[in-house]
Amino acid sequence: MVRRARRIDRELAEVYPYAHPELDFENPFQLVVATVLSAQTTDLRVNQTTPALFAKYPTPEDLAAADPEEVEEILRPTGFFRAKTRSVIGLSKALAEDFGGEVPGRLEDLVKLPGVGRKTAFVVLGNAFGRPGITVDTHFQRLVRRWQWTTETDPDKIEAAVGALFPKSDWTDLSHHVIWHGRRICHARKPACGACPIAPLCPAYGEGETDPEKAKKLLKYEKGGFPGQRLKPPRAYLDAGGKPALPLGAG
Repeated sequence: MVRRARRIDRELAEVYPYAHPELDFENPFQLVVATVLSAQTTDLRVNQTTPALFAKYPTPEDLAAADPEEVEEILRPTGFFRAKTRSVIGLSKALAEDFGGEVPGRLEDLVKLPGVGRKTAFVVLGNAFGRPGITVDTHFQRLVRRWQWTTETDPDKIEAAVGALFPKSDWTDLSHHVIWHGRRICHARKPACGACPIAPLCPAYGEGETDPEKAKKLLKYEKGGFPGQRLKPPRAYLDAGGKPALPLGAG
């Protein structure tokens, strides 16, 4: 399992060499707020919303003193805007009062902030502080179970089980690779199996559309290139003419 899991991660690293947090941020404060806002909505929607929020409230002290109704109006497009307003104002007050206006770089401190759980904390630790962490969001949970890395359903237990398969230094990039793949190819309802670059390694191959042309239509596009586009496809995936071959069992 360890060998196959690490091979999958290496393959995904080739598919998504530019994988990164898709939330726009310039500092740890912006990242923690954006991550809290990303619940039950898309990163794109958050990125469309946060510029106005941070232009008006650039620091934790500013947001802590904000009029909740004004914040709600800005956050309305993200959904659940009243609860999110309470969370971002609450965490801003905690940052201002307990941490000198700075986002802490320790897990045990981050999870004390309103609206911040382990998932959000690891996003912040991995991407703002360079400290390894596994981000167990819905995509990550779905894919690691499909790949039979674990049968756990509790996020904390998934985090522990998957973390045991990889060196700690790989955890943050692993999270990006898995989440990008889940958003673009290995979808919840209609995984694009016939267009999946790791199909030969996947025990769940066939749960989705296996016809390459039909699967290709299910792909979701992103800023950095075409989903599944490889910079240097491994030889195993090239046909005699040097062109990318179909995954094993596809077509």
